Amino acid sequence: MLLILNLSLMNKKVMIGIDMGGTKIMTGIIDLAGNILGTPVKIPTRGNDPADIIMNRIYNSVRETLANAKLSIDDITGIGIGSTGPLSIKNGTILDCPQLPTMNHFPIRAEAEREFNVPVYLNNDANCLIYGETIFGSATGKQSVLGFTLGTGIGCAIVLGGKIWNGATETAGEIWTSPYKGGTIEDYVSGSGVSKIYKQLAGKQKSSHEIFKLAEKGDGKALQTWIEFGEHLAVAISWTTNLFDPELIVLGGSITGAADYFMPSLERTFQKFICSEPAEKTKIVLAQLGDYAGFIGAACLVLNHESK
Repeated sequence: MLLILNLSLMNKKVMIGIDMGGTKIMTGIIDLAGNILGTPVKIPTRGNDPADIIMNRIYNSVRETLANAKLSIDDITGIGIGSTGPLSIKNGTILDCPQLPTMNHFPIRAEAEREFNVPVYLNNDANCLIYGETIFGSATGKQSVLGFTLGTGIGCAIVLGGKIWNGATETAGEIWTSPYKGGTIEDYVSGSGVSKIYKQLAGKQKSSHEIFKLAEKGDGKALQTWIEFGEHLAVAISWTTNLFDPELIVLGGSITGAADYFMPSLERTFQKFICSEPAEKTKIVLAQLGDYAGFIGAACLVLNHESK
């Protein structure tokens, strides 16, 4: 269980993590045991603003987080950034990112290193979330983990040997483009996918959050929507499980708030489409780190490099 600590005297190095998406930036500090120091900072990204303004928001969030923990940049081993992508992890750049259009091909790692004069590491936000769960969350101690982030879209991450597997072109886990029912899997397994399923059933347009609230009230169409969502998600998980054979599967992201409504159908369908051994042994669990998972996982990028 992670603790939020307010420590004014630190005699060991700590790590900053930045969880960066098109909507929000959340920055926090952890120590080597995964304890959160001070109060994390959450601010809007405003992803259409000029790149230099967005970077200044990141810099200010780092400084505010340090002040909250009564630390200075000299106490920091490094900074990890988990960003929406696509990314060039090797080059430390954001590529053609629809959620951050002004930062296309932007050298975010080099700019952050120049600002703070500490090592900066970059990876995909979904990879970071699942990596954080592997180090300090629901998959602690596991060497092979398959993870999915369920929100606006679907993210997928692979951890092998306790390290993020990026793949030959740094796009491992980008299953959202995979073909499914005449489109892609993300058309059905995402926030917009939930809305699509509900509209097919009820003939009305609702957000995934609204459909969740309707399900809480016992609305039949909403409940059926989540059942079908679980079945679609099971297809994606069974594909990757049959290929990867992980020790554990972790689900994170905002849509997991509706897990009570989609997990039963997910489990049933998953069991139908995987081999007998994983059907018996492979568990699907929910992420434990909540809203902090993204920056914790980003900070763990520093741990990963410092342990080499």
